[in-house]
Amino acid sequence: MPMDGKVAIVTGAAAGLGRSVARCYAKRGARVVVADINDEKGEETVRLITDAGGTASFRHADSSSLEENEALVAFARETYGKLDIACNNAGIAPPSTPLAEVSAELWRRTLSIDLDGVFFGIKAQIPAMLDNGGGTIVNMASILGQVGFLGLGPYVAAKHAVVGLTKQIAVDYAAQGIRAISIGPAFIKTGLEAALDEKSRAELDSSHPVGRMGEPDEVGEVVAAVSESSWSFVNGAYIPVDGGYLSR
Repeated sequence: MPMDGKVAIVTGAAAGLGRSVARCYAKRGARVVVADINDEKGEETVRLITDAGGTASFRHADSSSLEENEALVAFARETYGKLDIACNNAGIAPPSTPLAEVSAELWRRTLSIDLDGVFFGIKAQIPAMLDNGGGTIVNMASILGQVGFLGLGPYVAAKHAVVGLTKQIAVDYAAQGIRAISIGPAFIKTGLEAALDEKSRAELDSSHPVGRMGEPDEVGEVVAAVSESSWSFVNGAYIPVDGGYLSR
């Protein structure tokens, strides 16, 4: 299998995109550290992987903390001996708020998870990968890392910054064997859409030229594919997984 012998960390892997990424990594042979603040759902992700014949372990980790990211990387190395791949996926979406009405608290909370959390993950992961001769970091951005969206200023700012951070990893560390790629999902059926009324869901579907929202595995498979060594000359790239959303 293409990831046989590899060790991967996935943050925010208790559900949604993170769970899909973790399962797609494991399906390719990687040993996966599932990280999240939701212990019950995180352990459930581990069970789904192990029941399918894969190898995974859960570690409670708050991605907005540098210390917990460092502990997470240490756990991966202690459990499986090294770190080859990391997907910094954990994030939140703030409530829709016009930019001038965004409170300082809402701004700080969104960026602490969606931007600081990615940076703290990167900061902890790179030294471990350098010890191993290189590795691959995949940062979960968004289509909103390229365009704006009504009422989501803090999220848009964070995701634009994640795209920039990804490019900086390539500039600073490509010569040392580290690749970085940012992924830009459009609106995906992670379960949160169930709270929307029928009209709102139809509007989200129609905002994609393909006529529907994406499925988690349609993102997870892309993340897993770009993490394989066959993508060795792709570094610093932003890859949309958007059903054509950004083409309009």
